[in-house]
Amino acid sequence: MIIVPVKEGENIEKALKKFKRKFEKTGIVKELRRRQQFDKPSVLKRLKMEHAVYVQKLRATEE
Repeated sequence: MIIVPVKEGENIEKALKKFKRKFEKTGIVKELRRRQQFDKPSVLKRLKMEHAVYVQKLRATEE
């Protein structure tokens, strides 16, 4: 549960902005979007391997 302390006389827009920032930091929306679609373990493994190769190539070009 997200709790946003609001000071006396604080603007409601400012409190809403604080809430949105805290909500974004928790990563709830990101997690929900990730769970909406099921990916097979083999697909995840392949994507992870492709990413590792990509990062390795980037690091090789930097040196």
